[in-house]
Amino acid sequence: MFLYITHCLLHLDCNSSMKYFKFLFLILVLFLISCKSKSKDGKTDTYSSGVIQIAVDESFQPIIQEELDVFEAQFKKAGILPIYTNEVDAINRLLKDSVRLAIVTRALSFNEENALKSRKFSPKSYKLATDGIALIINNRNSDSLINVTDIRRILTGEVKNWNEVFPTSKLGKFKVVFDNPNSSTVRFAIDSICYGKPLSKELYAQKTNLEVIDFVSKTHNAIGIIGVNWLNNIKDSSNLSFKNEIRVVSVSSESVATTNNSYKPYQAYLFYGYYPLTRSLFIILNDPRGTLPTGLTSFLTSDRGQRIILKSGLVPATQPVRIVSVKN
Repeated sequence: MFLYITHCLLHLDCNSSMKYFKFLFLILVLFLISCKSKSKDGKTDTYSSGVIQIAVDESFQPIIQEELDVFEAQFKKAGILPIYTNEVDAINRLLKDSVRLAIVTRALSFNEENALKSRKFSPKSYKLATDGIALIINNRNSDSLINVTDIRRILTGEVKNWNEVFPTSKLGKFKVVFDNPNSSTVRFAIDSICYGKPLSKELYAQKTNLEVIDFVSKTHNAIGIIGVNWLNNIKDSSNLSFKNEIRVVSVSSESVATTNNSYKPYQAYLFYGYYPLTRSLFIILNDPRGTLPTGLTSFLTSDRGQRIILKSGLVPATQPVRIVSVKN
């Protein structure tokens, strides 16, 4: 290409050659940059620049979107296109190599990891935060204490009416609603609450966590099961309150739920393990070239990224947490 430019310049007069020199020099620079940055797999992103897609469990959309906004403000040449989806789809996208980073609530299974390794990949998992599964009810409902055993009985259909758990209740049948049939919340309910027992066929499914909140706020006999991340009251920097349109249930691991042994999913109770419905949030990274997905992972697990987690009401994995007592 350099010989071609020289040939062109030799056949032009002085004024014309200066104009064409600038134009052809620019083409040469762009050509050299593209040759240098483009890899064998056709991807051109670097550790801090380029455009990539990532797959994210929809349960964590508010906090991850805030993380991405800060990351892109810091790295002006980087663009992250998040696909907010259910956990099953997020992991499938990673396995198909359509994304190189997924944020979900479980590590890869033995078979999933081996499937990637058989294609010469080396997937890595990083814990990002500790999250909680929250139970929400309508604001008009005063039955806001429950134990894990009764939650299991409700989810499996062993009990169907409010007065079977709360004898004075007049709300009729339970209307239990999840965000999505393939969500991490449903998997947590089956694996960690019901210990593998199938969920009742009478449970309701929406599409998103926002739809669950909306449904519960309008339905007097509903129980919604969603990620804590969606309940954070952004006006309260102390993380000691939740969204006003619903009521958050206090949960006990004891046989009888009382005000002394039941806890809401506040950050301190997640940190100490007092709240019984907790889960981990992971970054699953499959980035053999160590480019933008790796750069984003470093940011999310850095001091700045973990401080954003802390502010959201979740418990950061690597950031020290300072717990203080607050009197009512």
